[in-house]
Amino acid sequence: MSPSEAQQFLKENEVKYILAQFVDIHGSAKTKSVPAEHYKTVVTDGAGFAGFAIWGMGMTPNVDADYMAVGDASTLSLVPWQPGYARIACDGHTHGKPHEYDTRVVLKKQLEQITARGWTFFTGMEPEFSLLRKVEGKILPADPGDTLSKPCYDYKGLSRARAFLERLSESLRAVGIDVYQIDHEDANGQFEINYTFTDALTSCDHYTFFKMGAAEIAAELGLICSFMPKPFSNRPGNGLHMHMSIGDGKRNLFEDKSDKNGLALSKLAYHWAAGLLKHAPALAALCCPTVNSYKRLVVGRSLTGATWAPAYICYGGNNRSGMIRSPGGRLELRLPDASCNAYLATAAVIAAGMDGVNNELDPGAPNNDNLYDYSQAQLDAAGIRVLPQNLHEALVALEKDEVIRAALGPVVDEFLRLKHMEWVEYMRHVSDWEVSSYLEFF
Repeated sequence: MSPSEAQQFLKENEVKYILAQFVDIHGSAKTKSVPAEHYKTVVTDGAGFAGFAIWGMGMTPNVDADYMAVGDASTLSLVPWQPGYARIACDGHTHGKPHEYDTRVVLKKQLEQITARGWTFFTGMEPEFSLLRKVEGKILPADPGDTLSKPCYDYKGLSRARAFLERLSESLRAVGIDVYQIDHEDANGQFEINYTFTDALTSCDHYTFFKMGAAEIAAELGLICSFMPKPFSNRPGNGLHMHMSIGDGKRNLFEDKSDKNGLALSKLAYHWAAGLLKHAPALAALCCPTVNSYKRLVVGRSLTGATWAPAYICYGGNNRSGMIRSPGGRLELRLPDASCNAYLATAAVIAAGMDGVNNELDPGAPNNDNLYDYSQAQLDAAGIRVLPQNLHEALVALEKDEVIRAALGPVVDEFLRLKHMEWVEYMRHVSDWEVSSYLEFF
């Protein structure tokens, strides 16, 4: 969008303020509100921030220059739930250059090796979230009647949340994010809104916008929209399944209908999948970045009969018990959860996938068994590894993964530093369970 087109857009839509928006290392949206008359400043010099005040930017309070959020003009859009406002996604700059700790910048750098081959990397994000309310300090599903033991696709649960779901869906569609289906998921208060896939950078921009809208619309209704991976211990958690493929402008390069395995996957797709499997433990740290994430990835079952989470490092066809599923002609990585920084997770996925492509790695034969029913002996016999079962294990795996660390640069060290601190805080926390179990036990 040219400057003149942008000014016309802002005028026609009576935009008073522009949210210059980027994300911190956790993927949380950060903004400054800029009067619309100063749009040109946002897309040239950028909006200025004190970098030390932002998580994970690798900046100090005494010597570093300001962190400048420079707007990507192609992302300018209205904020439908906030009349009079527009939003523009920004790349972080310092000293006039892209800032290597900014995760949108990190993703764009990884995408360069895709575009250098004349390819486009496409992703489709499937965000799951919990719609909740607070009652006397307790967190409960927003709908008091949402109590079924197996509530997936329940009409009543979906219908009673329609005020929120319809407003969010209509807000997304108003800015060109094409929502095509909405459903109640397998936990009480849990929903999923699906929108069409697009290039990976835009897909991450859309996910950030999705979270911004979901949080604010829920708050206006007196509710909480949570992307916490596992808000209830005995229910399935919130994933962010990532569908992916590569195109050359003419065809889907991940698709080959003559595939002898019957998955309609090409050699390129198999190499890519092998890279994801090879680097799975390190990917877990970036795709599942919280202590709570590993309550979702636990080996075992939930009250509904399945966790729907991929604790096992393998791939298959329409097999939702493994880490990678192939619905036909594309791959679905089921590892990420809704708390991840989508830019950083996607950048890591590209680094892992391209390692598989560059070295022509082989993922082995697909596994289409129900892995939730496998014993440890069966997993060992099949050579299937289990994903890290806590954040510390995942961080150690990331520390040892030279390919991922080299690809993503210094932001990995910042991520590891912050997440090791989070793990230490968690390990020192004395929980209610510990008090009730041990206070008078001895």
